[in-house]
Amino acid sequence: MPELEKLQMYIDAEGHDPASGAYIETFNPYTGKAWGLVPRGNADDVNCAVAAAKKAFVSGEWPKLTATARGHLLRRLGDLVAENADRLGEIEVRDNGKLIAEMALQTKYAAQWYYYFGGLADKIEGGVLPIDKADHFAYTSHEPLGVIAMIIPWNSPLLLLTWKLAAALAAGNTVVVKPSEFTSASALAFARLVEQAGFPKGVFNVVTGYGQEAGEPLVTHPDVAKIAFTGGSQSGTRVYEKAAAGLKKVSLELGGKSPNIVFADCHMENAVKGAVSGIFAATGQTCIAGSRLLVQESIHDEFVDKIVAFAKTAKMGNPMSMETQVGPVTTPPQFEKILGYMDVARADGAECVLGGQKSVRPECGDGWFIEPTIYTGVTNSMRIAQEEVFGPVLSIIPFKDDEEAVEIANDVVYGLAAGLWTSDIRRAIEIPKRIQAGTIWVNTYRAVSYMAPFGGYKSSGLGRESGQDAIYEYMQTKTVWISTATETANPFVLR
Repeated sequence: MPELEKLQMYIDAEGHDPASGAYIETFNPYTGKAWGLVPRGNADDVNCAVAAAKKAFVSGEWPKLTATARGHLLRRLGDLVAENADRLGEIEVRDNGKLIAEMALQTKYAAQWYYYFGGLADKIEGGVLPIDKADHFAYTSHEPLGVIAMIIPWNSPLLLLTWKLAAALAAGNTVVVKPSEFTSASALAFARLVEQAGFPKGVFNVVTGYGQEAGEPLVTHPDVAKIAFTGGSQSGTRVYEKAAAGLKKVSLELGGKSPNIVFADCHMENAVKGAVSGIFAATGQTCIAGSRLLVQESIHDEFVDKIVAFAKTAKMGNPMSMETQVGPVTTPPQFEKILGYMDVARADGAECVLGGQKSVRPECGDGWFIEPTIYTGVTNSMRIAQEEVFGPVLSIIPFKDDEEAVEIANDVVYGLAAGLWTSDIRRAIEIPKRIQAGTIWVNTYRAVSYMAPFGGYKSSGLGRESGQDAIYEYMQTKTVWISTATETANPFVLR
């Protein structure tokens, strides 16, 4: 049996072994076999990383850099990400089982965030206030927060890290990242690119390990100014509670149960492809999954036949193959969770018209594969329609008209994303105004950009990532007053 690769944390621009001396096996979801050992960090490692980040923020070269100079470093990092995109993509596939066909593009595209925020770094301006007080001059400026803790999930580690990191560094902060214990390898490989780009020591640090042992000490550390978290709503709530005790700023990108709404006047073939993209791409392991497919009654049966037929053609197997369309589930706990929801759906009376079980296809080997699954006869009150499954499981819900479509779409605690398919321009403009979600796609799905703010309504989170909005999530506003008076007024009276 080959020896497992032993990884190191990255603290203060150096490899760092865990203080505990303990490691966590990391697995290839396609083979189901361990390939590496991830350091099992704890509070001692967190303290070391935060100390390095704090030192880098208050002294050394980083705070001396102009915003323009920070932008140059970010653009250099973008170049390195682009140059190493294939290698980074392969690391992601080995660690989380996502398709190389998607990851090869995703890692290349990630470079655009560093270019965009590198350009934005020196465009954040304060302003002179037309103040109403005589003999006073007042202005505002925007300043970085300090040490940012970033907690990253296992489904798209590098891209979701990038959404946070590019804005935080452009704003002048320093960072400690805690990736998922299931998918730490890509963040550790990426750390060396940050070093190669020329960022000063301590600006970027990576601590690996379990949530309770490494994540919680990071969230509660007194020298951490903000937590940027992406993950499940239950974990996000705990992070929010812990952060509140220290009055820390937070941004939370949490779960979703997104409605993908198909109207009778849609271009049906495009809508079928959009519905499949919304739920079976990335094996459904995405917070924006269109897991509730709302179909207008007049086309319901025809649409179900078409989507079942199309989904049946999905090719499963080795995610390293460019031909594969549906890969494995990333973790054993998630694999069991999805199978458990299938039991729930059956018990609640949903009709399974496709899949509904783990895959036994020879091309899936010993990996954690689940067949693309479609349920009909679903009502919006069923658990399968209300709770985030985070897998290749689609619930189809019929609706009568626009009013009922909007009512069903909004009748859930989440509000991350939504899609609608229609040829009616009035509907395309009016319906998005009424849907409670942070991103609405019309006649498309799963489109993201470094220019477009992303985030949720309701239980789907707080704050925005990407676009100009994102950089302000990592800054605070300062107001400066300067008196030009020759004589100070009554000191006992509020000016």
